[in-house]
Amino acid sequence: MDAIDKKILNMLQENARISLKELSNACFISSPAIAARINKLEKSGIINGYHMSINLDAIDYHVKAFIMVQLEPRQKDEFYPYVQSVPNVIECNCVTGDFSEVMEVAFPTTAELDSFINEIQRRFGKTSTQIVFSTSVENRGIMFSDAEEEESK
Repeated sequence: MDAIDKKILNMLQENARISLKELSNACFISSPAIAARINKLEKSGIINGYHMSINLDAIDYHVKAFIMVQLEPRQKDEFYPYVQSVPNVIECNCVTGDFSEVMEVAFPTTAELDSFINEIQRRFGKTSTQIVFSTSVENRGIMFSDAEEEESK
């Protein structure tokens, strides 16, 4: 990956719908060359999808939380399909420490969050929950700070 690839990745992470022409102008190479580089980044697995973002408050999902779950290894076969089936689970990660799973969830109300937590506890055991008051850094990709510096060399 060179500086141009990094610049393309930075720009796509800021706006996945940016045009080839805009990328071409910013990187000073032709649109077909940009398309070829994007194709190469996709085929190599560096780019693994294009995503949109929803403003949860705008759709009345005002409660965001992180739920940690303490699982026994034998419970994972049941737990993973269950959380994958719950649309309110934004992300779930297997982690180290006292709890083995951390989920990010969103619900319209604290009552619905409470009901979900109760179901998790009933089926899988101990949880710990932190409700999000505000988010100082939104979900973002890895921005390459040296992309412009390398390009100017």
